[in-house]
Amino acid sequence: MFRTLLSFGCLVLLSLTFLAPASLAWNKATHMAIGAMTYHSLQQTSPQTLTRVVNLLKQHPYYQTQWDTLMTNRQLTGPQRDEYLFMLAARWPDDIKGKDAYHDHFSWHFIDYVYAPQLGIMRGDTTIPTGETILEAYEQNRQVLTSNQPDSSKAIALCWLFHLTGDIHMPLHTTAMVNQYYPKGDQGGNLFKIKLMMSGQTSNLHAFWDGMLLKDDDYPTVDSMAVSLLQTYTRDQLSQLGNRQPNIVAWSKESFQLAQDNVYRSNTLPPGTDTNVTVLPPDYVATVRPIAQRQVALAGYRLSDELVGDLTN
Repeated sequence: MFRTLLSFGCLVLLSLTFLAPASLAWNKATHMAIGAMTYHSLQQTSPQTLTRVVNLLKQHPYYQTQWDTLMTNRQLTGPQRDEYLFMLAARWPDDIKGKDAYHDHFSWHFIDYVYAPQLGIMRGDTTIPTGETILEAYEQNRQVLTSNQPDSSKAIALCWLFHLTGDIHMPLHTTAMVNQYYPKGDQGGNLFKIKLMMSGQTSNLHAFWDGMLLKDDDYPTVDSMAVSLLQTYTRDQLSQLGNRQPNIVAWSKESFQLAQDNVYRSNTLPPGTDTNVTVLPPDYVATVRPIAQRQVALAGYRLSDELVGDLTN
């Protein structure tokens, strides 16, 4: 047994150098909800910052070519258009995947802290090399936003900050489980095959978390969810908001811990593979759904605070 574990450990350490994991995110609708939450939060806390963000987003290269027409076609007017701009900004980095090589940056969406409990690697001090991670991308875009660069560049940076703040609060965007079933990592749950019930369709853990909260991306549905989350998770209920200074490293470690404790259930969730799909425990959805909701709420509040800090100095 020791020799098997040792061999497995050597394989893991060697293979981690050559990985390029797949990654999605919260789905587009959930990212839009984070944008909407940020809009409503700024309405209450900093209308000045809200106006500044709207004006910047109107300088985005896609505003004249796509977004303005889209909002007109959807018959959005006044504040609805402004809120929908926040929604579009939050989803834009996913919208351009594989379509806009200049602005698309695959590795920016995640960081893979290695979760290998069999090897005792679970402290967030070991990562799978993937190029520039979400941590570097976040700081780069903050620098653009607070620089003297053109407003069009700041608008692009804004979209990335919207999106990355959402991504970092999705536990599987910070984690790669490594074991004998996934010796090169489970790619943030993308290789972890699951079913909700024995007779259900096979999916994967990442896709389940992506779409757990929201499916439809129409304006009324997204706005309704955003308002509901703001009412359910008020600022004074979220102790993590005590420090309003953005700290994406700390946020990533929070998500990594949630992945260990709740997504993988402290390594008690049986690994799912193509030949042996894991049926999620009956209480899994009810247990993790509030966690996902809280993470989305945290992302909305933290993004709001981040924008106030970066745009009002």
